[in-house]
Amino acid sequence: MPEQSNNNDEENNSDYDFELSLAVRDYECDLQGVVNNATYQNYLEHARHKYLQNRNLSFAHFHETGHDLVLTRAEIDYKAPLKSGDSFTVKLRLEKESRLRFRFIQDIYKEPDDQHILRGRLIGTCLNRNGRPGFPLELEALIATP
Repeated sequence: MPEQSNNNDEENNSDYDFELSLAVRDYECDLQGVVNNATYQNYLEHARHKYLQNRNLSFAHFHETGHDLVLTRAEIDYKAPLKSGDSFTVKLRLEKESRLRFRFIQDIYKEPDDQHILRGRLIGTCLNRNGRPGFPLELEALIATP
C-alpha cells in the first residue's frame, strides 16, 4: 500500500531549480510489473544531466576542464511504485552541503495527480585532475544562484 505523504517532505514547486517530465518504458519494469528500484537512479541521474544542460553546462564540460563531479552518497526513500506507461516528473534542487560537497534534493511525482513516488538526497563533490576536492567557479555560481 502506498505510503501517505506528510507535510514534512512535501516541497512547494517554487523550491525546485528544475523539472523534467518522463514516462516509464516497459523494459524498465520487473516481474512484479513495477519499475525496478535501480532504474529510479537512472531517472535521477538523467534529470541532473538535463539540469546542467539547461544551465549551459554539462558533466563533459567539467571533465574537459579538469573537474569531475562524483556522487559520494545516495539516499533514496521509495514511497510508491511506478508502472509501465506512467508519466512522471523529476524535480530537483541543488544546494551546498559543505565547503567541499554539494547536495541534490530530488523528488519524483506521478502525473497527473502529483503522487509523491520518491525522495532522493544525493551528495557529491568535485575532484580535480589530482584527485583533490574543490569546486570550479561555474559550480560555485550554480549553487549560489539556482
